[in-house]
Amino acid sequence: MKVINLGERSSVINSYMAQLRDVEVQKNRTLFRRNMQRIARATAYEVSRTLQYSEKAITTPLGVKQVPTYDDRIVVGTVLRAGVAFHEGFLDTFDQADSAFVAAHRDEGKREDIKIHVDYIAAPQLDGCTFLMVDPMLATGGSLELSYKAFLTHGTPAKLHICCAIAAQEGIDHLCRVFPDDVTLWVSAVDPILNDQAYIVPGLGDAGDLSFGPKLD
Repeated sequence: MKVINLGERSSVINSYMAQLRDVEVQKNRTLFRRNMQRIARATAYEVSRTLQYSEKAITTPLGVKQVPTYDDRIVVGTVLRAGVAFHEGFLDTFDQADSAFVAAHRDEGKREDIKIHVDYIAAPQLDGCTFLMVDPMLATGGSLELSYKAFLTHGTPAKLHICCAIAAQEGIDHLCRVFPDDVTLWVSAVDPILNDQAYIVPGLGDAGDLSFGPKLD
């Protein structure tokens, strides 16, 4: 699997990530979601540079112009609920894309006791598409792996891009073991470790709670 760490470059993405992590800025829930969307749009732009393009004849009020536009049939898939704001950012860029959703959650507790459950899936036919699997947080990689397997019940994409805002190195290593070489992982920040509860450290907290409010266990 090819790993592209956008955080290694000097770009505005790093400023968005700084705000996402800041405990004071996180008090503004609207801004937290907006920064997720900003990172998603910036990542989507980078992904767009890898697509297949061909020229199409576009009729303007004064004539016809050949314009190169992408040919890929794009589907954006995400894990509910933390991924919703991130998902919206990708749809802002790929405004003709279809969407797919899966509900996955893990049992909280010690890392060795964590179990992941998939409860719901809604997706179009995925055969032959360019599939963007977008999830803001990549911790162990287990829920993302299981969610993608659930999406495969709706067909096999021609190309797969995995897009995350923040990832733990352990999660990246796991995905490199389970996904083939032609898959690309795009990430905006990489943190070194997971704690005993498998949370990314230093991380940014719970993206779902920070976006939409705390939930009952």
